[in-house]
Amino acid sequence: MDNSITEERIPWKSRIWISLADSSVAMLQTIVGGGALTYYFTRVRGLEPNLAGLVWLLFGIWNAINDPLFGFISDRTKSKLGRRRPYIRYGAPLLTLGFIFLWLDLPASQVVMFSQMLIGLFFYDILYTAIATSIYIMPYEMAVSNKARSSIFIWKIIFMIFPNVLPFVIAAIQPGPGDDPAAYRFLLIGMAIVLGLIVFSSTFFYEEKVFTQQDEQFPFLKSLKESFLNFAFVIFLVVSFTVIYIQTSLMQGVAYYFDEIMITPLPLYLGLAAGIVFGIWFWIRQRDPWGVKTCVRVWLAAFAAGCVIMLLGGKMLIPAVAGFFLIGVGFAGGMYLIPIMNGDVIDYDEQRTGLRREGMYAGINSLVTKPAISLAQAAFLWILQANGYDPLLPKGLQTAQAENGILLAWMLIPAILLTISWLTMRWYPLSGSQWDEVKQKLAVIHDEKERLALQKLHSKTAD
Repeated sequence: MDNSITEERIPWKSRIWISLADSSVAMLQTIVGGGALTYYFTRVRGLEPNLAGLVWLLFGIWNAINDPLFGFISDRTKSKLGRRRPYIRYGAPLLTLGFIFLWLDLPASQVVMFSQMLIGLFFYDILYTAIATSIYIMPYEMAVSNKARSSIFIWKIIFMIFPNVLPFVIAAIQPGPGDDPAAYRFLLIGMAIVLGLIVFSSTFFYEEKVFTQQDEQFPFLKSLKESFLNFAFVIFLVVSFTVIYIQTSLMQGVAYYFDEIMITPLPLYLGLAAGIVFGIWFWIRQRDPWGVKTCVRVWLAAFAAGCVIMLLGGKMLIPAVAGFFLIGVGFAGGMYLIPIMNGDVIDYDEQRTGLRREGMYAGINSLVTKPAISLAQAAFLWILQANGYDPLLPKGLQTAQAENGILLAWMLIPAILLTISWLTMRWYPLSGSQWDEVKQKLAVIHDEKERLALQKLHSKTAD
């Protein structure tokens, strides 16, 4: 058996810079999609929660068109920078401007705030889709083996500490009703400028394969159809939807939880950090002995257990620490295992079609996950309102029913979705020795295609 797949190497500077760019974009998205923006508009500026929920639903409809279309265009892009890097480099300044618009101090009428949030989200997300999708699929452009890709994902996880910690920092510093938000706004705008510069600069430190630009891609509808005929991808979408919904819901609920539940935050933060560190070590260690499929099923079960513990015992310190620990293990699994699983799904597609279609797969994945963000935001707000939550009250003055509503909105739907994903993974087909052999053959094919493509390119340059 050819073991050349184990010889893939990615330069350390490429691993670090692509991971740093990924973390920078994720930090912006954590604020916009993770609850801080909704909290700011509803609790600080006074936008009615029903209108904020409507914004997220309208925004979700737009994403049904935006993401697959960009993935299709990205796969067919041909430039000296490659298929993905132009969008990252030249989209970064525009993404920064879109983020800043969301935090401008416009007149505080319901119509103006609704319009600002809706228009800002639309513009911001166009750029976010182009950049985040391109960054997300770069590891699949750079290597085939899970070992080589893992060398990138480990760095991504390290840098993802910052966007994962950010919701807790935001929860501690964000203003409440009646507070002056000026310093908070300036802080977020300054952060966006720095992060945009990091994303722009990163594009000078990694490269794509040349041969992928020479493939003749399917027309749009055929490309869409072929993606959904990939059964492994359909299962992946179930898990991916679950993860994005949960990440959004959990990050959004943090601020509301600590506003009203009188529990000491530090032990919970330590439990979460311990869970993330343990989870990273554990999933990396068990990836090869257990295989991706088994790791994902165990991870989903642990994550679900953490949500159930918080749902039932989130008002008590010891259960809350245990719940935060398991949620940390869950976050680590989502950061590490989901990208590896996604890479396998794309590799399987190449075996079926002979084409590298990372952009289309990322676009369809976003078609599913972006509505998950919108649904998580809207469902959280609606469950709060159904339980008597009053967004105009100062912190700590909600009723007991509203406190229970926070835990319900925060943890119930995530626990259900994780259980469904755990059951669905039973039928995931990409596992075992036969699949390992397929991956090895793909690595050899890629090496040969890249060699021929570079020869052709050098020949044209010489002429």
